[in-house]
Amino acid sequence: MKFIFEEVVQIKDKTSRLSFLSSLLGQRIIAIQIRRLPYIIDNLTMNKSQISRVLLLSLSLSSGAFAQKNVTKANDSNTPLHLIQPDYPVPYQIAKPEEVKALLQRIHGYLDQVTPTNFVNSKTNEVLTDLSKIDENTALQKGDFRLVSYEWGVTYGAMLAAAKATGDKRFSDYAEKRLKFIADAVPYFKKTQDAHEDWGTKGPLKGLLHPHALDDCGAMCAAMIKASLAGNPNNFRPLIDSHIEYITKKEHRLSDGTLARNRPQPNTMWLDDMFMGIPAIALMGKLTGDTKYYDEAVKQIKQFSKRMFNPEKGVYMHGWVEGMDEHPQFHWARANGWAILTKIEVLEVLPENHPGRAEILALLKAHVKGLSRYQSGAGFWHQLLDRNDSYLETSATAIYAYCFAKAINKGWIDALAYTPATMLAWNAVSTKINEKGQVEGTCVGTGMGFDPAFYYHRPISPFAAHGYGPAILAGSEILTLLQNNKFEINDSSVQLLKPKK
Repeated sequence: MKFIFEEVVQIKDKTSRLSFLSSLLGQRIIAIQIRRLPYIIDNLTMNKSQISRVLLLSLSLSSGAFAQKNVTKANDSNTPLHLIQPDYPVPYQIAKPEEVKALLQRIHGYLDQVTPTNFVNSKTNEVLTDLSKIDENTALQKGDFRLVSYEWGVTYGAMLAAAKATGDKRFSDYAEKRLKFIADAVPYFKKTQDAHEDWGTKGPLKGLLHPHALDDCGAMCAAMIKASLAGNPNNFRPLIDSHIEYITKKEHRLSDGTLARNRPQPNTMWLDDMFMGIPAIALMGKLTGDTKYYDEAVKQIKQFSKRMFNPEKGVYMHGWVEGMDEHPQFHWARANGWAILTKIEVLEVLPENHPGRAEILALLKAHVKGLSRYQSGAGFWHQLLDRNDSYLETSATAIYAYCFAKAINKGWIDALAYTPATMLAWNAVSTKINEKGQVEGTCVGTGMGFDPAFYYHRPISPFAAHGYGPAILAGSEILTLLQNNKFEINDSSVQLLKPKK
């Protein structure tokens, strides 16, 4: 249990303090010391209504946010007590396809409005229609999210998946419009920036054209390959080839070839980099038919797992530094999401007869088993998986919901064992999609740390781009799960109906 008095009184604005306190009720993880409330209230100078809200909040948090109903009029002789409806913190139900589709459409509607496809002059904000007139002040028109980030690479792939799952072309149109916008602009920016090295880091496509990290290109490359495999006629190949060359030949590696970085320490492995590099490599195998890419993808997963997977817990540590005698294990949820998503993406394209397939499948099963141990009673997973006093986080939960559902749909994991947890995870994610179509409760971008405070106190925001692709993926795969199976509430619990032999 954490006491937040010191954090509350540091917030000077009264409205912001009330908002902060109210947000805690939604997270249901923090309790306030009752004896300190008078001081908080005095310093907030709240009105009576606001004081009542804080007192109510404090009481509910201190007495246990998950307390169940105390049914006093029923007894075992006049009521079937096992049928009393529990106070579930999220919907406990079999998701309805039409409701899943509606949520996906809501997210799409929001993103379509807030991710414009224009270049502008950064000083005048005038829209640039003639790309031959690019200069050092040319920038992407600002929206809520960046069109060429790794998070948006995930989102483009998710939109393509949603189109397939729903039959709604609006999802694929979203991805195709923006990928075409980028591909059409690349030749102009490449020509101009090659001639103007004095511009330094300026230029809206600089990272895409001249990547200096896996984050710059890996997920975007994977999205463009997926679009190409889906029949998109745009010429993404120059960018794809450039990105694959960076990933396979230019990114820093350990002596055995494992992808690594030189931050925050020399020769550091980030679990995130499984996803930032490996799926694009495997997809290149699918695009070209060259088995060397499959071999490299399998090799990378095995080498990451050898160092970073904890077989006792069934989850991965976030960081590993060469030369450390001890490796502090912080099992960050979203990084574990990138790791399991990597295995899903690789297995989806890896040939059935590839010699490394069985080992990757075994790693997936072990990871699913490990993750399932840490799912909370609210359906979410915690920011640090094995620390229940860390907050419940949306983007990781969405990734797990997608990966579990995909693995069930593909027959890779036991459907009877994991379908209820998968449905619970989706029901949890669905509560974080607000009326605007924003995905709430997502941890912002996070580096690597070796102490718990670093992870515990990362902010959450509906403008953290990491939540959108996973939420769309999760909803899309849940639709497929619902379409291919039958479910029931059996003795009050969600169950997958096993076909009768």
